[in-house]
Amino acid sequence: MYADMEQLHELFTKILDSGGLQKIVFSKPKDQTVKRTEGRVIILKGEKVLQFETFYANGKVNHQNVPMSEAENELEKLTAQFGQINIFTTGGPCEILISSKGKCRILNRISKTMIPAEAENNDRKRHYILDPKVAAPFFFKLGVCSEKGEIFDKKRSKFRQINRFIEILNDCYSSLPETGQLVVGDLCCGKSYLTFAAYYFLTEVKKRDVKMYGVDLKSDVISFCRETARELGFCGMEFFCANILEFDFPKTPHLVLSLHACDIATDIVLYTAVRSSAKVILSTPCCQHEMANQLQCEQLHFVKEHSLLLQKMCDAFTDALRCKRLEAEGYKVITLELIDPEETPKNIMIKAIKTDSTPEKRDKALEEYREALEFLKVHPFLDKLFAHEHRKS
Repeated sequence: MYADMEQLHELFTKILDSGGLQKIVFSKPKDQTVKRTEGRVIILKGEKVLQFETFYANGKVNHQNVPMSEAENELEKLTAQFGQINIFTTGGPCEILISSKGKCRILNRISKTMIPAEAENNDRKRHYILDPKVAAPFFFKLGVCSEKGEIFDKKRSKFRQINRFIEILNDCYSSLPETGQLVVGDLCCGKSYLTFAAYYFLTEVKKRDVKMYGVDLKSDVISFCRETARELGFCGMEFFCANILEFDFPKTPHLVLSLHACDIATDIVLYTAVRSSAKVILSTPCCQHEMANQLQCEQLHFVKEHSLLLQKMCDAFTDALRCKRLEAEGYKVITLELIDPEETPKNIMIKAIKTDSTPEKRDKALEEYREALEFLKVHPFLDKLFAHEHRKS
């Protein structure tokens, strides 16, 4: 059943008056320069306001704080600019669909009673391991913030990604050697945002002596990284323009990093890290195409009728097999989200920590891995790398 604007007005009034609004997302914009607008209630200078974040196609983000007395008018104004609205409340969700002809359909699952939602207090400064005010020279050089440590709007997601990564690194820091020089390798390092962040964290926050190697095939990227390291005075960093499959670390790394190594490059990263007996591996895979071209499992044949589902399934299977193969090499492995999937779909991180697992556990993991390969009828590049190493030995 279609609704009119009066019903929509009543719905907004009910949600705002109850205080039960948790989040509202406007999507399917009429203006193609806009991606979406998100709203949430926060406390700013002691007063509740409805804060809107508008994400643009060019990567910019605009913030607007609207007093609660004007919130309903702003919601109705935004409604005219989008084709879909998803509302999340303490009483349940609601979806609003607006056709190109202006017809409005409300799929309301909100219960009759809503309790007030807890508003985030923006007056309380959020704690980041890497404070932009303190680390301003480092962030400024990478184009993330101003010289005064003010984060640029279009780099907020990158700033959050860097700090989330450092949180993960901090969680597994105790698995690295406590004394002596720490050796770190970043394979397929690109422009090395996380390489520089890790170096800064380990040297400036943890006060460690660090030797860090970044490796990438692109010569212009390596030139940029070398110049940036020099200007920042990060004398423990070295960058190499090389094929990671053929690269040998000058010193054996304790920690191996890789962000978004494409397709089988992630397999090379994991293999290289294992071959180097790295204590900790932090890898974010990307673009897993190999399995989709190999999969011959008859029981899963029906999935091939849906290319999108096939790719998602192969992404999950590829990373699950990688995790199981690392377990067979004596690593404790978990997967986690690096950042909000709304900001990037390529957000799964494999975290592997070397353990003293028994031969029995490693053999069992390898057996499970082999059984999975047989069921799926696939031959991952990672398996080929280990098989080649076994033949050489």
